[in-house]
Amino acid sequence: MPDFVYVARDPAGQRVTGSIAAASRREAVTLLAGQSLFPLHVTTEKPKTKLVGGRIKGQTMAITYSQLASLLRSGVPLLRSLDVLRKQASNQALARVLGEVRDHLEQGDTLGDAIARYPHVFSEMAINMVRAGGEGGFLEEALERVAQFTEQQEDLKARTIGALAYPIFLAAVGTTIVTTLIVFFVPQFEDLFQSLRERGELPVLTDWLLWFSKTLQSYGLFILLGLVIVGVVIKAKLATEEGRRLRDRAKLKLPLLGVVFQYLAVARFCRVLGTLLRNGVPILKSLEISRDTSGNRILSEAIHGASDNISSGESLAAPLAASGHFPVTVVEMISVAEESNTLDKVLVEIADSLEKQTARRLDLAVRLLEPILLLFLAGAVLFVVIALLMPVIKMSSAM
Repeated sequence: MPDFVYVARDPAGQRVTGSIAAASRREAVTLLAGQSLFPLHVTTEKPKTKLVGGRIKGQTMAITYSQLASLLRSGVPLLRSLDVLRKQASNQALARVLGEVRDHLEQGDTLGDAIARYPHVFSEMAINMVRAGGEGGFLEEALERVAQFTEQQEDLKARTIGALAYPIFLAAVGTTIVTTLIVFFVPQFEDLFQSLRERGELPVLTDWLLWFSKTLQSYGLFILLGLVIVGVVIKAKLATEEGRRLRDRAKLKLPLLGVVFQYLAVARFCRVLGTLLRNGVPILKSLEISRDTSGNRILSEAIHGASDNISSGESLAAPLAASGHFPVTVVEMISVAEESNTLDKVLVEIADSLEKQTARRLDLAVRLLEPILLLFLAGAVLFVVIALLMPVIKMSSAM
């Protein structure tokens, strides 16, 4: 009896993975349902986690989604479309993945199930949108939407990296200068200040600076090694489900950037939900798909609560407002849209508005980051200068 690897959600909405022995995929799904698990993906193979042939850029994936949508809209069969894209792909890893996806389709997989085997190539949002498009008969539009989402994310990433390049360079150079001062320059004054230390007249700031300099000289490598180990442990912790929840919660609470992360996640959710509703997908199914596209587990849990509310015949807006993770204006617009039966249209408008606000807030955060870094570095240099000048002034006045 073969083992099936699965990705599912428990009654609380948490993502769980594992394996189960069953005679067929259908039996595996039935067994999981008997364990109160909602299967997202069930396969006899483990998802591919390594790419052979190089990394696939997000911009490349956006172009691939768009080209596939264009081919399908032109009447080219899906298998033929994948063949065309595979042959023209300049990235070897992408060509290999497209070929394997085509093979899985020939074996009876849906496109959504086939691409779900490659989570390091296709995002969770893309997988869920393609599945919904395949089931609802709007695969071409779903692929176009995925292409737009991916391109928007890549543009935002490029703008962010470009905007942060100078502040990061400034921080690296400033840290190097301050560290060099403390490790190599400050120790030259220790003998000069020895007489003041013996008389107990050495200023506290100077004494602390000399101690810190000596500590870095003696244990700098060990401190660096310790920081690396701590970084590795934190990275491993964040790779767990609990760690991801902590990271997502922390992202929403960050000063300046917390609102940016919140608006991005809410905009992504609203756009996907609006697209699904506009194409006739039932609201419960739409919520089930769109909650995973927000990219934030805390918001996904709030959306899961909204699904329960709707199942009980209540509104969507109330549980979103109760979660405290959705802006008040968004909740009010959703509430009015529910009453006027224009939810699909309003959700897309909300997404457009939030994305514009996100761009403005991100620009503001980056602009503020540069002077904050300059003030921090200037303060560090000023501290070193004052700590060295105080005993010199004291010695001069005593002469």
